[in-house]
Amino acid sequence: MKNLKPGSALVDEYIAKFPADVQNVLMEVRVTMQAAAPGAEEKISYGIPTFVVDGKYLIYFAGWKKHISIYPVPVGDDAFNEKIAPYVAGKGTLKFPLDEPLPMKLISKMVKLRLAEQRKNAGVESNK
Repeated sequence: MKNLKPGSALVDEYIAKFPADVQNVLMEVRVTMQAAAPGAEEKISYGIPTFVVDGKYLIYFAGWKKHISIYPVPVGDDAFNEKIAPYVAGKGTLKFPLDEPLPMKLISKMVKLRLAEQRKNAGVESNK
């Protein structure tokens, strides 16, 4: 995969350090997040991939031995909170087990909610 953005090569390197099956899951998460936040820049921060919008960190993801983590958890309505409840692992972290299919629609929704939060905090209107 050839990327022209400077941080993308570093994210490629991060993902390449994992076994092939985990690499596939990380790439799926990455592509899902890219689609949910078009134009976001990829970077490595705190040693893990992150997406940055308007110079502010939007969302992070990380691979682990038995799960994928995503940080931070956006504020959502009761229905969203119910959907993420099985994955909550401490304040601001969701853990998705690698031995189960990842809920990509939920991950996309998380990114969109974080983007809306970030834009609201910056005083920018969001187009959902």
